[in-house]
Amino acid sequence: MEVPPMSAARNPALRHVLTHLLTPLLMCVGMGLAYLGAFASPEPHHLPVAVVGAGPEAKVFAQTVKDKAGDALDVRTVDSRAAAVDQLMTRDIDGAYVVGDSPELIVASAGSDTTVSVVEKIFTPVAAQQGDPLKVTDVAPPVSDDPTGQGLFFLLVAVSIGSYASVAVIGGAGAVLRMRTRALLVVGASGVVSLIGAAFAGPVFHLAHAHLWGLWGMTWLYSAGILLIGVGLHTFLKRWTTLGVMVLFVMLNFTSSGGIFRPELQNGFFGSLHAFWNGAGFVEGARSLLYFGSHDLGRNVWTLAAWLLVGAVVLGIAALHEHRQERSLAAAGHGAHAAPAHAAPSHAAPGHAAPVRAERVEDAEDSEEEMEEAVGV
Repeated sequence: MEVPPMSAARNPALRHVLTHLLTPLLMCVGMGLAYLGAFASPEPHHLPVAVVGAGPEAKVFAQTVKDKAGDALDVRTVDSRAAAVDQLMTRDIDGAYVVGDSPELIVASAGSDTTVSVVEKIFTPVAAQQGDPLKVTDVAPPVSDDPTGQGLFFLLVAVSIGSYASVAVIGGAGAVLRMRTRALLVVGASGVVSLIGAAFAGPVFHLAHAHLWGLWGMTWLYSAGILLIGVGLHTFLKRWTTLGVMVLFVMLNFTSSGGIFRPELQNGFFGSLHAFWNGAGFVEGARSLLYFGSHDLGRNVWTLAAWLLVGAVVLGIAALHEHRQERSLAAAGHGAHAAPAHAAPSHAAPGHAAPVRAERVEDAEDSEEEMEEAVGV
């Protein structure tokens, strides 16, 4: 007679597998919502452009462009070509159309190749209506080794994976270690990840032809912030930490970084995250350093530093929580050892923190599965 299979409630191994299947399924849902929500239908929203020209003719032309575009464009006028170039280099506008017998479109593609493509699609028909070909001048092109300018985004991806995958190791396998030791491991791991990132940006793929040490510094700030937050959260989230860091540093991070589409081409949710999320701080800071004369670099560095500070606070809270756990169990153990004189002597091993350490060892046993989930996406 064939024995029916045991139900999940009566089969611990099956229950364990089904429970762990929740993480990849939730990742699937989250990644679909994030990537398709952020990238599926890019449309300009209040994209800042300028019309270059003096006098009422330029103002009428600018108003005509604005009326046809609606909320897609924010159109302004500037008196001179030099003023338009200055605004492109300070990233106040994404394109400038010079009216005249030979129409010219001035762009800065290092800021965003996809944004430049949108601006060209807008103004090429305008020039065609005037019967003239459109001349496109790029005042800030990316380096020849990174013609689309998206290499910095893929550098962000590599550094992010190295950082949040290290969380699974330090937070999981390293759970038996004291928090101070884990903090030192965070410093070391983020240093190594940032050096790998600098090697990719410099001698390996030549994304940065200058300012490599400055880029390395931002890479370290970015990586250390992820590791501090992730290791701190591991104390509370346990095996759900992988999903947590994936939400924070992949789903919401990559999509709002501006590496593929800048916020002017995204919906309001991801566009608003771009203002303060750490990936945006890294990508825009790197662009500022490498291509735009360090304009607004300080704000982006402070964004990365703020995430680092948040990570230090989260790690401090986790350390305090673990310390209180150990003290609580120590007090409970002391009460149990204060047995009556006629009771049998205790043979328990010394160290009141043993139950906490045992729990951390159990967490460490799940670290291999957690690591596979962290790097398998």
